[in-house]
Formats: sequence, C-alpha cells, structure tokens
Amino acid sequence: MANAKDYYVVLGVSASASADEIKKQYRRLAKQHHPDANASDPKSAERFKEISEAYGVIGDAEKRKQYDDMRKLGAFGGYSAPRGGPRPSSGGGPQAGGQYSQEFDIGGIGGFGDLFANMFGGGGARPRQRAPERGDTIEKTVDVPFRTAATGGRVEVELEVNEECGTCHGNGATPGATMRPCGECKGRGVISFGQGSFAVNRPCPVCMGRGQIPSERCGTCGGVGEVRTRKRVAIAVPAGVESGAKVRLKGQGPKGSAGGAAGDLLITFNVLVDKFYKRDGLDLVANVPINIAQATLGSRVSVRTLDGKKVALRIPPGTSSGKRFRISGQGVEKEGKRGDLYVEIAIAVPGELSEAQDKAMREFAEAGGLKF
Repeated sequence: MANAKDYYVVLGVSASASADEIKKQYRRLAKQHHPDANASDPKSAERFKEISEAYGVIGDAEKRKQYDDMRKLGAFGGYSAPRGGPRPSSGGGPQAGGQYSQEFDIGGIGGFGDLFANMFGGGGARPRQRAPERGDTIEKTVDVPFRTAATGGRVEVELEVNEECGTCHGNGATPGATMRPCGECKGRGVISFGQGSFAVNRPCPVCMGRGQIPSERCGTCGGVGEVRTRKRVAIAVPAGVESGAKVRLKGQGPKGSAGGAAGDLLITFNVLVDKFYKRDGLDLVANVPINIAQATLGSRVSVRTLDGKKVALRIPPGTSSGKRFRISGQGVEKEGKRGDLYVEIAIAVPGELSEAQDKAMREFAEAGGLKF
C-alpha cells in the first residue's frame, strides 16, 4: 500500500464533494482522457484507467463510506497511531513527526481486512454484473411570463437528453453485424484495475460493459447505443410563483444506464418583467398615466385587472403624481390568500402644445399669478 493513491486526488474533487459533483467530474475526465480520443498519446490510457478505478470506489455510496473509514486510519497516505492506540502490525517503527510507515497489515486494524476485500472484490471473487445506474439530474432555468406566474398555467421547456439509438436498439451494432467477445475484457464486460494486492472492477471502456464487440459499429450512434436528442416537457407553473422558486420533476431527466431509472429535471423559475404590472408580495402595482387636466379637474379611468376585467376608477380633483388608489382583492392569489391591486397615478406632461393649447395654458397660469 506504499504507493496507494488517494482517489479524491485522482479525480480532483474534495472529500466532501457530493455524489453529483463526483459523477460530473468523472465524466468530464473520462471524456478528456478516453483512449479513443487520444490515440496518439499512450499515457491517456493509463490516466483513463486511474480515473475509472477511482470512480469505481468513491462513485459508489457504499464503497465510498468504507473507503472513507479506511482513509481516516491513514490507509491511503500515512498512519498516525492514536495516543495509547494500536501500532501497525508490520510498520517497522515510527517515522519523524510520529508517523508510522504506510506498509502495515490492513487485516490487523479492527477487522478492516475483510471490509477492504469486500469493498474491492479482491481475491478470486467473480466480477459483478454492471449495476443499473440512475440517470443524471438536469437543472434548467425557465422563463415564465409575469401573468402566467401570477395566475398559474403551463410553460414548455426543450431539453437535450440521451435516448436509446433507434437503429441498433442500444447494442451499438449495425443491423446484421456479427458479435464477438471483447478482447480487452475477454467477454466479461468489466476490467480490473489493481492497487497493491487489490482490484477494482469497472465497465470495460472498449465494449462499454457489454462484453461483445460488433463486426461493424452502428453508424447512427457510433457504437455507443445512445443518441443525443431533444424533447419538450410541459411544466406546470403554480399560481403566485416567484423568481428563484424550484420544482423537481421525477423521471423527466436523462435515462439511466444498464436499465437504471431516469433522472430528474430540476426547474428554476425566472419570472419576466411585465410592461404594466409590478409585484410587491401578493399585491400588484399598476402605473396609470393621466394628463394635467384630469389630475386638476378630476376624472374617471378604466383599469384592467389581472384576470382581464375592466374596473372604473374615480380620480378626484387635485390628484398629484405618485398617488395610489387601492382596488381590493385584485392582486395575486396564493395558498388561499389574495392581495390587492394598487393603481399609481403618473401625470403625463405633453411635449408639444398646439397654439390654442399654449394660449389656454398661459391664461391658466396667469390666472394663478404666474408671469412669463
């Protein structure tokens, strides 16, 4: 174990990384170092094996827990004997700084020998079949019209997902092609990566875990068995939803591998700005322009509510700009509560006046004591 590698370091993630973060990093590195994409670089194959080996352990929740337990004991980077605790059975004595040699008997530490063998499938154990793997969770931000967000409704979102290839039906072969055992994994579908005297089994990257290679790969998917496609999903928008709210749609994400369940679709709503309404909690504010004469003498204006109805509103004489009038119960409804609609007056000043309007305005001003 002296040359054991820290799997978190191999993948370039922290020990506290989430399962999704580890999976995303693994897929990024696997794509970058895949032998098929780096035929001229022999080192890429070794790097790809290291990455697959690391993900085979910390990408599995149960194995990761066992790995973390042993990692705390120093099995992957030095062992610090606790004060008064057991010393390694074959460590050869302490090193500088109180560190013991990494060359010790794992089996002598609290029964971790059996745990380690179970974890890595060491010894003469038969390789497991590739376990079903759940699809990824896709996160998507969806723009929602203001009025749809206020009253509820539906919006559609377009996604790019992997689907089974319709030409080869997922086996990666051109129709009519013959199949032969994979030379890399000898038909097992898995390959073993060694670390010390232990082994980690991962799906074979050549046959992609199938154990067989077609005489001619499918021209549609390139032998992968999947194709990238687009699909549209209708999203129900709850009434009163605000920007930043999230909703999870189970099973609407990419399909899983080896028969695994489809992933989820995590939607974040982004409510668009409306040209007429603004929102303040459950209340709505509507800006209504009137002219100087209406503000001075009083008037009636018609205001359209959120549900499309028109409400007549009396503007009293002498109304100033910025004055608000409340229309009860015409705001946003959410969870059995409903806000109000506030009409905010904005006095519009004309940019140009006709000769008659100019004369009338001057006479009005002079009547009020203003001189020009």
